[in-house]
Amino acid sequence: MDTRQLAAFCAVVERRSFSQAAARLGVTQPAVSLQVRGLEKRLGTQLLDRSGRRVVPTEAGLRLYRGAQRLLQLEEQLLTEVAGQDEQAVAGSLEIGASTGPAAIVVPLLLCEFKQQNGEIKVELSVSDTQTVVSRVADRELELGIVGAARRHRSVSFEPFFTDEVILACPPGHSFAGRAVKLDELKEGPLVLMQEGAGVRLLIEDELRRKGRRIRELGSGLELGLQESVRSAVQAGFGVTFVSRRAVEPELAAGTIAEAKVDGLDLARQIWIARAKGRASSRAAEAFLSFARERL
Repeated sequence: MDTRQLAAFCAVVERRSFSQAAARLGVTQPAVSLQVRGLEKRLGTQLLDRSGRRVVPTEAGLRLYRGAQRLLQLEEQLLTEVAGQDEQAVAGSLEIGASTGPAAIVVPLLLCEFKQQNGEIKVELSVSDTQTVVSRVADRELELGIVGAARRHRSVSFEPFFTDEVILACPPGHSFAGRAVKLDELKEGPLVLMQEGAGVRLLIEDELRRKGRRIRELGSGLELGLQESVRSAVQAGFGVTFVSRRAVEPELAAGTIAEAKVDGLDLARQIWIARAKGRASSRAAEAFLSFARERL
């Protein structure tokens, strides 16, 4: 089969758009359309549903997509072997999404070091809340997601990556600073929360649920989006918040944020790698994961 047609088709399926697929492949949109039409003509069946706002594969298209990924990966391996390239030389693009906890320090530094050693790879990191990252992985807009909670999703698989600790951050001089706080005391914080869908918030909600409590019982009337926002609020003295320790290590060292414990809450969490089920991993993705696990 013409692998150029297959590559164009797979790019459209993953991007749900002819224009975005063309941008990814570095060609014009008419060229992508021509390749896909040629593939449909050869197979004698419609592979893409173009009637909605986003292009989606038909049933036949989904079957072809799964096989095409394997074929394209095999082609890449064969070309590498024939060209006699070094096994360590990896090229291509790596599109990763991360939630705000791991994206604060750990993931960007890992990606920068990885890029230094693999100059031929184009690295793109986007930062969102956990639920958004997982949804984009499921839609194949991202190859990898690095998130702070593994929420069950029929199209996404999760594997452990590294562990993280969530702390109760408070302003220096706050009555909570440096001590253990009871759950009911959090109402006096006042408690500042991240938005729904944030990995840290999902962890807190799960912990409270195990204790028969709900987050609304803590009296928080202030939700400020994601990590940067709640951290700024704490530094300015407007309340306390749950946040990844890694995300506030510089502030803890500088003394602009203090730490407290909460009695009865286990705030150690697993950071997860999210991948779309059935999607063949690129060499760039596998090389990054191998590199990152050695560093971590």
